[in-house]
Amino acid sequence: MPDKTVLDVEGTQLKLSNLEKIFYPKCGFNKRQMIDYYIRIAPFLLPHMEGRPLTLKRYPHGVDEKFFYQKECPAKRPGWLPTAPVWSEGNNKYINFCLVEDLPSLVWAANLAALELHTSLSQVKDIYVPTMLVFDLDPGWPATIVDCAEVALWLQDFFITKNLQSYPKTSGSKGLQVYVPLNTLVNYSQTKDFAHNLAQLLEKKYPGQVVSNMRKSLRQGKVFIDWSQNNRHKTTVCVYSLRACEKPTVSTPVTWSEVELALRTKDISTLVFDTDAVLERVNLLGDLFAPVLTAKQYLP
Repeated sequence: MPDKTVLDVEGTQLKLSNLEKIFYPKCGFNKRQMIDYYIRIAPFLLPHMEGRPLTLKRYPHGVDEKFFYQKECPAKRPGWLPTAPVWSEGNNKYINFCLVEDLPSLVWAANLAALELHTSLSQVKDIYVPTMLVFDLDPGWPATIVDCAEVALWLQDFFITKNLQSYPKTSGSKGLQVYVPLNTLVNYSQTKDFAHNLAQLLEKKYPGQVVSNMRKSLRQGKVFIDWSQNNRHKTTVCVYSLRACEKPTVSTPVTWSEVELALRTKDISTLVFDTDAVLERVNLLGDLFAPVLTAKQYLP
């Protein structure tokens, strides 16, 4: 594929540019490879983006250079690309988010150097109703993803006592995330309060390992349970999204057995997956995160 080309994507002609630009300098991973990954992962990724406001995290010159978040869908977008107006109290106006729900839209976004795709926890059809609950586990140095694995398993233990199914995925960066599918009538006030209370409960039980306070100065050597992501105005990195790290790592669904293995072996690498590994995993395992879209559960 040349540096510029017109690609037919399901009958839609898309102009792609700068395809040889290196996005991950430490391993030589370029824009062409990034777009190729998103095309290949699309059957597994797109169901998790359907109907959800999307924030684009764009890296025009690669992961080592400046990036920016784009909530307002670009004015120079294709006429066929749908948008979703979401009221922003902070800006006192509607923000028109992109809706990326098919392969042409995904390739269009990737061509904008949107390495990372951050989606809402709710869908446009009912923006005040989150379909899931999320706990974002962020390790404060020298804590690592292995420490996050331990905290994730404590969360799972709690959910088991409440007869709730939960699903882990890597953030694709330093930490882990635990999702609880709801798909029932609930509001953000309820999910945010629930997540905050549970984070405080674990902090009280494991004060040497867990912190729930937002202050970064308190996080050293501990795992911060970020409960604040359960917010209508926030978006969270979507499953199967690339992350802007040294290598093209991906936010990857994992099994609880894999989380247990990481804790048992203390091996960070068992929870780090690049694009090739993720494509191999979905071909072998399918979409481990599929139940998050359909499982109906109620907050206790």
